[in-house]
Amino acid sequence: MDAIITEYQRWKQQGTAIRNQAKQAMEARFRDLLNEAAEIAQEYHADFGAALKPPASIIAFKYKAGQKAAPKKVAAKTTPAAPPAPISAKLTALTKKLDTAKKKLDAAKAAGTPTRNHEDKMYEIEDEIRLAAL
Repeated sequence: MDAIITEYQRWKQQGTAIRNQAKQAMEARFRDLLNEAAEIAQEYHADFGAALKPPASIIAFKYKAGQKAAPKKVAAKTTPAAPPAPISAKLTALTKKLDTAKKKLDAAKAAGTPTRNHEDKMYEIEDEIRLAAL
């Protein structure tokens, strides 16, 4: 009877060790995948000027832009074959709103205050401009 109890306790100890190893491996993989996703989102924003949105089922994770890298300015793409579209009043107002948001962001950076809200506002305005241009 004692042999069975001893064997069970050894089995339980081995199971705990394997469980801890699996837990650490899963946490490390999770962090690696999350870091990779953040890098992809940052590259997407730099290349295409829009925020990459996660699937609807994922709502708990938020990407925070680092303080080190300044966002790259995205040049407006124009097609040489198509004549330029007339600028609407809404587009002009949004452009002015974007300029104001950029100035507020620069002021916040210079003051050393958090800039996330200003960056988010800029992304929202840029999205509105893209939609208004369609």
